[in-house]
Amino acid sequence: MKLYFSPGACSLSPHIALREAGLPFELEQVHLGTKKTRSGADFTSINPKGYVPALEIEGGEVLTEGPVIVQYIADRRPESGLAPPAGTLDRYRLQEWLSFISTELHKQFSPLFKPRAPDEQKNAARALLGRRFAFVARRLEDTTYLLGERFTVADAYLYTVMTWTRFAGVDLGGWPVLGRYRERVGARPAVQAAIEAERRR
Repeated sequence: MKLYFSPGACSLSPHIALREAGLPFELEQVHLGTKKTRSGADFTSINPKGYVPALEIEGGEVLTEGPVIVQYIADRRPESGLAPPAGTLDRYRLQEWLSFISTELHKQFSPLFKPRAPDEQKNAARALLGRRFAFVARRLEDTTYLLGERFTVADAYLYTVMTWTRFAGVDLGGWPVLGRYRERVGARPAVQAAIEAERRR
């Protein structure tokens, strides 16, 4: 497998999942501005959408969209517990969280990374993110991870999105439980290894 990534982007989530699953993989960095890979390939010929993550799998097929990629990774190593078995209620709960993180957290950061976005739009995004993170905090008051006591790919995704808050001016100080969660996930060896590997490139 080959993961196409960009440091600091949402591709960190499947990168963490690959390391948590213990699967062999290669990394190929993508420059999102030029749409070129580190090896000089045209990334749009690999993923016509032009953004990361993209995962090249067996037979040269390419999967895109983070929530799908992380479930694919988890299903390659079911004994890892990174995703509950398909067809179970817990699996649907996982998908529920992945969808929430994707639409209600991840996408709400978009205006905060656009220098020309109006301040009014940025302030509205921060306010909405605050309400959404408050919902997440309520869930984490009584549990170690989003689905209970076991780390899953939903946690890899949530952690990735939470790393953006400092750069985007989103204050999570009102929810100490989120700070503890970020530290707990960030201390996992696979998470540290993924961050370090991306930092070295």
